[in-house]
Amino acid sequence: MFAFEKLKRLRQRRITTCGSAQLASSRMLNDTLMKRNTTMRVTGMLLLAAVGGLPETRAALNVVATLPDYGALAMEVGGNKLKVTNLAKGTEDPHFVDARPSFIRALNQADLLLEGGAELEIGWLPPLLTSARNPKILTDTGHLPLSRGLTLRDVPTGPIDRSMGDVHPAGNPHYNLDPLNGKLMAAAIAEALSRLDPADQSVFQTNLQRFTTRLDAKLVEWTRVLQPFRGTKVLTYHRSFDYFLERFGFVLVGTIEPRPGLEPSPAHINTLIPKAKEAGVKLVLIEPNRPRRTPTQVAEAIGARLVLLPILVGGADKANDYVALFDYNVARLVEALQPPK
Repeated sequence: MFAFEKLKRLRQRRITTCGSAQLASSRMLNDTLMKRNTTMRVTGMLLLAAVGGLPETRAALNVVATLPDYGALAMEVGGNKLKVTNLAKGTEDPHFVDARPSFIRALNQADLLLEGGAELEIGWLPPLLTSARNPKILTDTGHLPLSRGLTLRDVPTGPIDRSMGDVHPAGNPHYNLDPLNGKLMAAAIAEALSRLDPADQSVFQTNLQRFTTRLDAKLVEWTRVLQPFRGTKVLTYHRSFDYFLERFGFVLVGTIEPRPGLEPSPAHINTLIPKAKEAGVKLVLIEPNRPRRTPTQVAEAIGARLVLLPILVGGADKANDYVALFDYNVARLVEALQPPK
């Protein structure tokens, strides 16, 4: 009986051992199959990528804009295909921007540089380009002066010297305040982006058409709203608003500055005040970054309203894109020209 029980236990041990071996063998087989399937999937993905079966992931183009208006237009055209960095703030004077080390880093990594041209940024941009050492933005492919191809106002004739102030030989560089120039700038940006990224050309053109249609409709609206005020006489601090005034029918009588970039002298102000009174000036327009004291005195002396208008995107909280800049300025002018209640 004892021998029988011993034989029975031995037989059970053999069965258990055999089962464990079969289980281990099954697990090894499963692991082998899984590894083989994974290898086949990876191989298949590589083959698909080689023949273009997988969508290509491209990095966004790095676009650096000297002014936020140019960056805003680039975003309208490029959207999520771009990474846009603006150098100047909307509240700064575009002639005199405080350069920062971050500007050099941004320019060093840029695929495309958008600048105003017409020597608008001549006082601060050239040394940054030298320090950035980026050959891509020193060629026509990667460097777009947006004044190129535009018709500029106030092109000087004859010799130019420092006694004339900060005169721009190519003409007035504040052309961004004419919406029609905004359309031309957007088209130039779309063309430049298409050269850098031909695969997304259709995206850029579609976005451009959408923006152009929107801007055309807004221009009709702005013209209608400002129609009752055509012919209104104004003073400005600098010749920043010339394109805007011409587009919407306002008349510039004079400037607080005696010459571009020169501080107003008492003699100039004493001459300007009677001239503005006689002309019936209703508004004195200044940019947010200008000193207020002299413009306020002039406005009070002639019985006009002093109005702060941004000249760049971001110059006011609500002026956060190119169209919004005009929406804001048009609304401010209409408010200022309403008859007193």
